[in-house]
Amino acid sequence: MQPLTGQQGTRVSFHALEIRPDRGEWIVRRQGADQVVALPGTGMSAVRLLAAGSTVEEARSSLRATTGRDMDVRSFVEQLASAGLVASIGERRFPAAPPEVTFPRLRTRHVRWLMNPVLHGAALSVPVAALAAAAVRPGILPSWDDLLWTEYGTFMVLVQCAVVWCLIALHEAAHLLTARAAGVPGRVRLGTRLQFLVAQTEVSGIWLRGRRERLTVYLSGIVLDGVIWGGCLLARGWGADWVLLPVIVTTLLLALANQCLVFMRTDLYFVVQDLTGCRNLFGDTARWLRHVAARACGRRTPHPLRSLPPAERRFVTAYAVAMTVGSGACLVIGLQILTEVTWPLLRRSLHHLVNGSDWYVRLDALATALVLVGLQGLWARLWWKRHGERVRRVGRAAGERLSSH
Repeated sequence: MQPLTGQQGTRVSFHALEIRPDRGEWIVRRQGADQVVALPGTGMSAVRLLAAGSTVEEARSSLRATTGRDMDVRSFVEQLASAGLVASIGERRFPAAPPEVTFPRLRTRHVRWLMNPVLHGAALSVPVAALAAAAVRPGILPSWDDLLWTEYGTFMVLVQCAVVWCLIALHEAAHLLTARAAGVPGRVRLGTRLQFLVAQTEVSGIWLRGRRERLTVYLSGIVLDGVIWGGCLLARGWGADWVLLPVIVTTLLLALANQCLVFMRTDLYFVVQDLTGCRNLFGDTARWLRHVAARACGRRTPHPLRSLPPAERRFVTAYAVAMTVGSGACLVIGLQILTEVTWPLLRRSLHHLVNGSDWYVRLDALATALVLVGLQGLWARLWWKRHGERVRRVGRAAGERLSSH
């Protein structure tokens, strides 16, 4: 990227932007993009001057005259270009790459009805009715024994895995469709949270919408889970005895419990972040914890929360406790499951695969081994895709420190 030095007549153009005010700042993004930025009032004034045709130096002089402060508009424009908001700086062009969108042909007009409050009320009535039915007839609630619905273990595991992924797909589709109803593109992808393999829908552009629309998108997956859970429970109450109904009910109940782990970036985490007024609760907390760790190791680092309002700093420090305790507990439990369940099961499957006397025993062992290895391998690949560059940076820094000594 070439610097702006010496280009006093440089003009700047922007891509089509979406903007909304938020607590004395401005939330801005390029139309169709996921990334959003928060600009202070002076920065927004600079954007307006540049968009109206002022050159970089003219905008700087105008801001100096109106605010009494000398703003480095050149550097500011370069930062906006890095964020994907700038279309051109003088002769330099910054073409906007089309965003990755799931179901790109789906338009807002197709799904706008999903934002209807009457629909939301009807959806919420289903799990409420199911809870009332369970209170009257507790027998409709499934037990853990209901999960063992067949003697064929491999078949049972494969079918239950299919059920889980179908429910996950519906959950993420709810986020995607309600976001599209609010005019926000999004994409569904696989990712990791600690030791968990997860699907997640990226809808960062929802920050440009009002609070009601934001909360609708954040909660839509949980509400759809509740509708399916309630519908299955009511069906059991009406006498339906399909063997997979208890599997669906139990799976969704566990999924709801997982959503309560707000120390990870679950749906309820985004609700908490929005209601507390925090802009980046998870990121600010991670930076603060790294700062605490660095101070504990004797390194001086600038306090990362100094620029945040006092109320937001309190939320961050409280969330840091939940993140530390919750993440530690999940890692301990995950390690225990890995050593006491996953590895023994894999070892037993490999033993049966090599020494099994019957073909169906070997086939069962092969299927089990493929599922276990496949899931662990997929998790490792996604984890490295997300964290690999950071691991390499840490490794390079550690190597440089060792070589300097």
